[in-house]
Amino acid sequence: MTTLEGMHAPNFTLKNERGNDVSLRDFAGEKYVLLYFYPKDATPGCTTEACDFRDAHESFSDLNAVILGVSPDGEKAHTKFIEKHGLPFSLLIDEDHEVSKEYGVWLLKKMYGKEFMGIERSTFLIDPTGTVIKEWRKVKVKGHVEETLETLRELVKSK
Repeated sequence: MTTLEGMHAPNFTLKNERGNDVSLRDFAGEKYVLLYFYPKDATPGCTTEACDFRDAHESFSDLNAVILGVSPDGEKAHTKFIEKHGLPFSLLIDEDHEVSKEYGVWLLKKMYGKEFMGIERSTFLIDPTGTVIKEWRKVKVKGHVEETLETLRELVKSK
């Protein structure tokens, strides 16, 4: 997969946990978007990552950024996940994997000798003009949120 850094982010419109449409263009000219793709609600790594973003949510908000999580899970799973962990941001539903494919994160994965298609944990920082400023692929959860926050801090400071 070629990098999306420096390119215009693929636009999307997806339903969130409440059944409302959320589009990248909703934030155009106004906010940074931290768009993170994760494999599945309520799994250990995905729960840790979501809770880390939850705990840093105020810091991201202070830097004029919105956090959006994306997975193939449906409305019911997203709602349960949000309620259980007190997540203050929307989770978007990509059941047909179209947005995941556009961002190059729907890939062939291997686990325990089996191959299957799934989301490669990835995060994209998109500026208010819609440009991908930074991307993180094959994300390891530990320390990831701190790294994204520090990148955003440096970016905002340099403006």
